[in-house]
Amino acid sequence: MASDAALDSLSATARIARDLIRFDTTNYGEGRSKGETEAAEYVAALLRELGLEPELIDSEPGRTSVVARVEGRYEHPVDRSRGERPALVVHGHLDVVPADPANWSVDPFAGEVRDGMLWGRGAVDMKNMDAMILTALGEVIASGGPNRDLVVAFFADEENGGKYGSHHLVTTRPELFAGATEAISEVGGYSVDLDGQRAYLLQTGEKALVWIRLRARGTAAHGSRVIRDNAVTKLAVAVAALGRTDWPLRLTDTTEQLLDELARILGLDLEAVGVDEVLRQSGTAAGFLTATVRTTTNPTLLSAGYKANVIPDMAEALIDIRTLAGDEEAVLADVRRIVGDDIEIEIVTRDVGLENPFSGALVDEMIATLQRHDPDATVLPYLMSGGTDNKALSELGIAGYGFAPLKLPPELDFAGMFHGVDERVPLDALDFGHAALTDLLTRY
Repeated sequence: MASDAALDSLSATARIARDLIRFDTTNYGEGRSKGETEAAEYVAALLRELGLEPELIDSEPGRTSVVARVEGRYEHPVDRSRGERPALVVHGHLDVVPADPANWSVDPFAGEVRDGMLWGRGAVDMKNMDAMILTALGEVIASGGPNRDLVVAFFADEENGGKYGSHHLVTTRPELFAGATEAISEVGGYSVDLDGQRAYLLQTGEKALVWIRLRARGTAAHGSRVIRDNAVTKLAVAVAALGRTDWPLRLTDTTEQLLDELARILGLDLEAVGVDEVLRQSGTAAGFLTATVRTTTNPTLLSAGYKANVIPDMAEALIDIRTLAGDEEAVLADVRRIVGDDIEIEIVTRDVGLENPFSGALVDEMIATLQRHDPDATVLPYLMSGGTDNKALSELGIAGYGFAPLKLPPELDFAGMFHGVDERVPLDALDFGHAALTDLLTRY
């Protein structure tokens, strides 16, 4: 554990990230969560200290999001109304996935500092960037303000698809995002080691999300009987078949660009060794990148029965499906074929896939920002295997990118800590991210 002197020397970004981790904002899914309102009130207080007027919006009791607008500098008042410099949405989320303390080396909600890192649930996903946004805003406002309006949002419920957060605000309060055409948020702009060369993955898109519930029905009976019509057995067969399905490769413009650059950096012949081998050699990035070139269907939760000697008449499983944009219906048809007609399928949550160009003024500025702060940096586009609140914002025509800049040590499996155990982020990476984000928001 860090000494008192070490804690006293924490940067403002690290202190805010630590404070946010100490709010247990666990999102259990299906409408159950805790702590989001308390965290939102903390963030709102910091925004008020910056002279802003944040609005706290509840979709349901306890499901609070925070939005504030920072007015940009315009040479002529009409520039804003003409849309000559459209607003930029800068957003994060305050909820986290559950953490079992028994599996962690530290208390996941203590915000402990150890070995030069901040530990805790949310240190990676995504209270690190929440803190970077807040401290960057402070510097941008102190320097005279941004070049364009910024819409700053901290959403609830991102970890359950945003029903009680970003989707609620987009549906009921679209005026909050008036004038915005682009957004930046999590899971992009962080560094990975590629055979000794540091590269930054700039997220330009994300896969579609389809969460389904499989339901098998059978005959309830005493556990000692011979029952062929067993709901658990039927479900187990379907879950195993789906979980073991090897989905085919499918490349998009983004993944083709990424693979070409990876092969060049790693000195590989893409055609000779194949896509999977190039991705395998991308080091700690491989865990995320391998899932961007194919559909995935991962069983995540099982539920059946209530006693060892009772055969239940129903069994259920949740499956996390991620497809490439536009493939949802075809994949669902394949899922139906794989699990068979005896299994009921219920769509629990569904959201769109996104793919934006690795070009344009914002992308150019994000690349330039990383290279100013790390002159040896190579910046690559990538398609995220998961999802963010950019899905909801896309309904308003806002193109979202992942840019939470972090310069990380080569041995740290940062991607592997998303929703994993012992989440931690280097303190110096937080300071790098704060400086880079301040630079971007000041210049763009």
